[in-house]
Amino acid sequence: MTENELSYKIIGAALELHRNLGVGLLENTYETALAYELKKLGIAVEQQVTLPLIYKEVTIENAYKIDLVIEGKVIVEIKSVIEIHPIFQAQLLTYLKLAHMKLGLLINFNTLLIKHGIHRIVNNL
Repeated sequence: MTENELSYKIIGAALELHRNLGVGLLENTYETALAYELKKLGIAVEQQVTLPLIYKEVTIENAYKIDLVIEGKVIVEIKSVIEIHPIFQAQLLTYLKLAHMKLGLLINFNTLLIKHGIHRIVNNL
């Protein structure tokens, strides 16, 4: 599946999840439930993936922790906040660059309409 095809499936699963759980839960609840929904669809999901950072001669093994990596192609960062700040989008773009991936979804489940909480971040897609 391409990044765009995966994105479509991820967003569909997020809509289903939001419809069933609503707003106000912790981020890890949404993360675990979204991973479950995607696995039910036969999609490979990794949770809490550590991403090392190499700075000059130093390797920082656990520099970053990515919420979900889907099929090794799409990064999903889960939020449950009142509003998305630009720093969240910049952080996801940094993850994409360091992981050499092209597409990320920033999904904020703390919105009345989930479509307002989905942000697509691209890195040379």
